[in-house]
Amino acid sequence: MNYVLKIKDQSIAVPLSEPLKLLSLKEFDSKFPLVIMITGWTTNTNKPINHALDVIYAAYRCRGHVNFVSIDTGRFIDTLYTWSAVNTEEIGKIIADSLKDLIKRYPVEKIHLIGHSLGAHIGGSIGQNLKIKSGKTLPRITALDPANPCFNSETDLKGLTRYDAKLVDVIHTNPGGLGKRDPIGAVDFYVNGLFPHPPGCFTMICAHLRAADFYAESVYPGNERNFLSIECGALLTLNTHYCSKNEYPMGYALPQNIGGIFYLNTNEESPYGMNVTKDFKPVCIE
Repeated sequence: MNYVLKIKDQSIAVPLSEPLKLLSLKEFDSKFPLVIMITGWTTNTNKPINHALDVIYAAYRCRGHVNFVSIDTGRFIDTLYTWSAVNTEEIGKIIADSLKDLIKRYPVEKIHLIGHSLGAHIGGSIGQNLKIKSGKTLPRITALDPANPCFNSETDLKGLTRYDAKLVDVIHTNPGGLGKRDPIGAVDFYVNGLFPHPPGCFTMICAHLRAADFYAESVYPGNERNFLSIECGALLTLNTHYCSKNEYPMGYALPQNIGGIFYLNTNEESPYGMNVTKDFKPVCIE
């Protein structure tokens, strides 16, 4: 498995077994934060189309001033789904071993882990095991519609929990389908409530990927408050008058001091955020 540093249209692979080589690359700027992206089942950096990775990298490339790295998990989540799910814990341990050495030279406080689907559970395993191996805690894990099949009370696969980083924020877009229904983070956003399909989606795959689209939109400069949410006391109060009137942004600009269950609606097509500024176009840093 490899780290893959993405620079414009270039991808530079560094073996997980040699993490300090990542810091030695002239393209890696230690002044900037590090975003590590892990995608889901049957996806890896070698495939020509990886929707979640592509849209989120494009957004961070526009924002600039960041080191963006994806994890090439190779064949380990490119096999039968059940085997891929079982592999998430071991993959997380391997990556945590590598990060343990990386953070001897790079501040753990500057690392933000983003995982989609099975990648969210790998992120949880990384966070759990990094604490055990180094005594240090990741500041933030963003989980994009964490995978549901195989991660339930009837199995031994615990998956992502709210304790795996100082802040674990979860964006649910296909609850009860391909994505988890239950709140598992410190902050859980239920986009369009408990409906399994967001507006504009007619399949579970579309709904499952939409979490990446929403997060990516929030990363573009000027879009940070496109997705304003309200806090609800429990799942049963979603989309009811029992929710608060205070608004909090979902995604990139999430406040670090909130917690609980949050609700918001979205548009059918891009731009998806209902608080989008009409005719706004972000200015990208190249």
